[in-house]
Amino acid sequence: MKNKDKTFKQYIGTKGEEAAAGLLKDRGYNILRRNYAVHNVGEIDIIAEKEGDIHVFEVRTRRNTGAYPDSAESVVVSKRNKVIRTAERFIDENGLYGMNVVFEVVRVTHDAQGNILRIDFVPF
Repeated sequence: MKNKDKTFKQYIGTKGEEAAAGLLKDRGYNILRRNYAVHNVGEIDIIAEKEGDIHVFEVRTRRNTGAYPDSAESVVVSKRNKVIRTAERFIDENGLYGMNVVFEVVRVTHDAQGNILRIDFVPF
């Protein structure tokens, strides 16, 4: 049963990230990278650019039940710090110095079957 649950969670997570990326494109964002990872530092779900700003998105796909009923609350301080350090590496590697960087949580809410109900953007 554990493997089945993990597979469903991975499917839902991927589906949420795809939906978030699609919505961002529809809103005029240029997706620069997805799932950008730095070994022993962290991972960022989506990095995008819009109107000269770099936007760093942590996507959380949930039914909004359990220990963190608001999925944005599940981005705890340690995760935020990892995302910030990872973003610093991305900026350094790509020479994006001096650009404004905006951090946001993309809250993707789904039902029990995995159908996406809504997508919200919450400041970090």
